Amino acid sequence: MAGDTNPLPSLELANDAAPEVLTPGACPPSRQQRRTAGALLIAGPMIFLLTEFIAAAAWTDPPYSYTYHFISNLGVHGPSTLFGQYMYSPLAWVMNTGFFLFGITILAGVAALRGLPGRRRWAALVPATLLAAGGVLLGLFPGSGEAMNDGTGDFHALGALAGFVGGNVLAIALGSMHRRAGLAPRLGRTLVAAGVIGLVSMVAYFADIISGANVLVGLVERGATHPFLLTLACAGIALWGPLRARPGAVATR
Repeated sequence: MAGDTNPLPSLELANDAAPEVLTPGACPPSRQQRRTAGALLIAGPMIFLLTEFIAAAAWTDPPYSYTYHFISNLGVHGPSTLFGQYMYSPLAWVMNTGFFLFGITILAGVAALRGLPGRRRWAALVPATLLAAGGVLLGLFPGSGEAMNDGTGDFHALGALAGFVGGNVLAIALGSMHRRAGLAPRLGRTLVAAGVIGLVSMVAYFADIISGANVLVGLVERGATHPFLLTLACAGIALWGPLRARPGAVATR
């Protein structure tokens, strides 16, 4: 437009996305960066879910229950007993490998996102780092009954707490900054909802253990983990796919 002296381009967003002022360091990610971040955000949750499934399938006598047994039981070769649950996981090493790798992979995916400047970037990196550290602790220190006696169980408990908090806060953070991350508003709201559900489930999980009720404790624990895993994978799929311009978006100078 004649007389417009602003040298910086701006983007007018349609729908419910309000225009944002570009800041230094807020360069949009390249196609390759988006695909790399997307692939890693898909791979991390899939590592967890697949190793969980493989280890559970190998636990046959009696069969492993997703609603009754703790997730951590899959990482205990045993035989061992804790909180009244008998643990004997023939493929414990598979689950522990999954614990160790999934959070690191998700952290790498978050680090690969280049559309998050300054504090927004750290708001995603900090919980992702917490999640990765928690996964490493879970993998290195299985939660057996013996671990509760020799002191290593404290590291396992710390890893579980870090994983719960880190994963769910990460989902909320990415959902809250969906525009910068290149995600659709609906997916952003879904990520936030998954994180909130996960944190509420985490509180219910610890209450279940402390009370000694152990009512569907495996299911409640998965309520604290699986929602953020699945929605992070969905975010990865969205990043992997083509970047679609929103209807009505126009570039001006």
